Amino acid sequence: MRNSELARDYLRRARVRLDALDVLFDAGSWADVVRESQEILELALKGLLRSHGIEPPRIHDVSAILLAERNRLPTQLGCDVEWLADTSRQLRRDRELAFYGAEDLTPTDFYSQTDAASARDSARRVVEMVYPFVVDVGP
Repeated sequence: MRNSELARDYLRRARVRLDALDVLFDAGSWADVVRESQEILELALKGLLRSHGIEPPRIHDVSAILLAERNRLPTQLGCDVEWLADTSRQLRRDRELAFYGAEDLTPTDFYSQTDAASARDSARRVVEMVYPFVVDVGP
């Protein structure tokens, strides 16, 4: 089933959240930038999948789905599917750690400005990359 309005909603919400990244970044909240970047990336990629008739699973990392279903995605993304999958996988690894930390790790002390900048740049690039393939899908 293809719910293109839901796919577009995912992308609209991902784009709005990009602005929140700048607020968190300016506040020096590096761990929160990493966590929020992952959520933005997840929404954008699930919007892409949904808009092309692929029901996204209720998991945070859709890299395996992107790779398995690459033939159903726009051919213009062909060269970028590997990068999208790698980025999804990388940010997924940091999702809980950036939010909760661990007994031996405090997120505020662990994540750096460089980590946050990289995550934010990846989130922006993913949203920009997939946006045209989601918003231009018919009703």
